[in-house]
Amino acid sequence: MRSLFARHEFVLLGVIVLELLLFHFLGRRFFDGSNVSNIFRHSVEIGLLALAMTPVILTGGIDLSVGSMMGLCAVCFGMLVKEAGMSPLVAGILSVGIGTLGGGLNAFLIARMKLPPLIVTLGTFSLFRGLAEALTEGSKSYSGFSKSFLALGNSDLAGIPMQLWIFLPVAVGIGLLVHRTTIGRSFRAIGYSPEGSRYAGIPVERNLSLAYILAGAVAGLAAVIFVARLGEARANAGIGYELLAITAVVLGGTSIFGGSGTVCGTFLGYLAVAILNNGLKRITAYDIFERPISSVSNEMSGMLTGLLLLVALAAVPVGKAISARRSRSKT
Repeated sequence: MRSLFARHEFVLLGVIVLELLLFHFLGRRFFDGSNVSNIFRHSVEIGLLALAMTPVILTGGIDLSVGSMMGLCAVCFGMLVKEAGMSPLVAGILSVGIGTLGGGLNAFLIARMKLPPLIVTLGTFSLFRGLAEALTEGSKSYSGFSKSFLALGNSDLAGIPMQLWIFLPVAVGIGLLVHRTTIGRSFRAIGYSPEGSRYAGIPVERNLSLAYILAGAVAGLAAVIFVARLGEARANAGIGYELLAITAVVLGGTSIFGGSGTVCGTFLGYLAVAILNNGLKRITAYDIFERPISSVSNEMSGMLTGLLLLVALAAVPVGKAISARRSRSKT
């Protein structure tokens, strides 16, 4: 029981419960059915990116390009539908394929060329966003999509937002991949020691490539859902989403150095960020700096998310220091 309460996921679950109680008492109609749906409806893209980022970070890598890839895939989707006359289904499949190719570029440079993931994805971060801006000439956007496609981002099925019917299978699939397959377990081994993994017979380059290709494919899927929700495909889609996704993963207990972490923890980290972003918008009866909290919710959300992230990062060395002290006191 003591080890259960000490688990990072259990502590994070307590943070989520605290958020729910806080926004219930301070916010306006926070637990209304429509608002609960909006928590997921407006954040599923971040959740998808966080899930896909988990295998990448488990390997000790990072992918700063997923937000820019979202923007590029969103623009490509709009062009395929409005200029090439394709159906949203075919255009969506091709957009996921474009994301897969972008992830493949990252995979080739990182796994095959042995370049640092931070530098590579920082470069493709600018490359993908620049391509999206070039395709739209900096200001062009695509709209006027069919009602059946827009229903994907704005309707419910059995009282559940349509996006969740896509998000949940992806979450289960990535969870099974990470925790129930040999490839998934190899992600942790690579994060602990790439060279040791090679000596153990693990195909490091292949499995490392898979993590980045998966991240690109999921970014393409998130782009399609984003366009369906907003009804518009534009180059600035996904700006800042890569940082929110990384925050959710690290907040969920995945080590930024690789080797340890769970998909369940990432899901809880995503929930904590999504609830925080939504809940602050519901607080209208209280002011801060002589302004309603709801009017500065974006700024406060960024600050509080950063604070949560710093606390989560600091908890690791603090926990190790406490454990080491206890072991010394026993001896």
